[in-house]
Amino acid sequence: MKKGILFMMTIATLGIVSCEEKKTGTMETKQVCVSDSLAKMISIDTARTSPITNELKLTGEVSFDESKVVKVFPFASGQVMGVKVSLGDKVSRGQVLATIRSADVAGNYADLTSSKADLAISKRQLQQAEYLYKNGISSERDYTEAKENYNKAIAENRKVEDQIAINGGGNTNAAGMLVVKAPRDGYIVEMNISAGNFIRQDNSSALFVISDMKDVWIKANVYETDIAKVKNGYTAYVNTLAYPDKTFKGKVDNVSSVLDPDTKVMTVRIALPNTEMLLKPEMFANVRIVNEDATTATSIPSRSVIFDNGKNYVIAYKSACDLQVREVSILKTVEDTTYLFSGLKAGEKVVAKNQLLLYNALTQN
Repeated sequence: MKKGILFMMTIATLGIVSCEEKKTGTMETKQVCVSDSLAKMISIDTARTSPITNELKLTGEVSFDESKVVKVFPFASGQVMGVKVSLGDKVSRGQVLATIRSADVAGNYADLTSSKADLAISKRQLQQAEYLYKNGISSERDYTEAKENYNKAIAENRKVEDQIAINGGGNTNAAGMLVVKAPRDGYIVEMNISAGNFIRQDNSSALFVISDMKDVWIKANVYETDIAKVKNGYTAYVNTLAYPDKTFKGKVDNVSSVLDPDTKVMTVRIALPNTEMLLKPEMFANVRIVNEDATTATSIPSRSVIFDNGKNYVIAYKSACDLQVREVSILKTVEDTTYLFSGLKAGEKVVAKNQLLLYNALTQN
């Protein structure tokens, strides 16, 4: 009884005027006019024809963009004497990452010393042969042979110097120490090295992987039933546990062609910018992939729909004194948009705020 009195007082206060009953095609309603004071409390929206948006929700994890990394491989075999960085550290170009004692490097420097000595001897022999030849003491053959020996010594010395350059150049010394330095600025996103380890030059694993982390990948799994709902170019929205109120926008840039034989899922890859450096590798991510079909339907704001007695209604607005309760058939709802089978046409207006006040007044017996 008190609730009824309170409702009638509210209606009277808002200035809703009720007259005779009339039919809208779906249910009997009363004619109600919207006063100036109530008009300030409601909002009007327009039904429109929109492409139907589909969504697919997935889970995944953040990883670095493997196409934009630098991998540091060992120049020579040896024992790791020290590692100067840790996983996740930010490094600068030229910064020391690790030191390695290498017999290969020491051997190269020994060869360099030997080749330089041979080069000096062959040079003196050439000078002597040239003097003797020009003074008619020795034959041209002796002089030619001395020149060939000198050229061979130059080639051998250059070969050893090139070998040292390949094995680290200025980052090595005669004691056999190889200093591994960062080739670029970035973050250490992968490490396969620790102090005391013995490494081989033919090791297929990189010692360090460095990424600038300005772009990242989200790798998510799609079940077989949803494969047709994901294609390259679809828009993806990503949320993480670390930043639940922040949404990152990216694009699907790779869809795997095979399913995992054990889990029967397919991997999709989403590329997105990481300009604020908030996303970190291995973060858990909730992914929402959105695409727009070629088909269209009449759409209205989801907040304008009224659910009552198992049916859905809207308040169609033509003028302040021409309001109708319309039953609508919902095709689907995506976020804050509802797509309709029937009940409204594009261009018609609906009450999208405080419509319950009008609904109660229009349908009250």
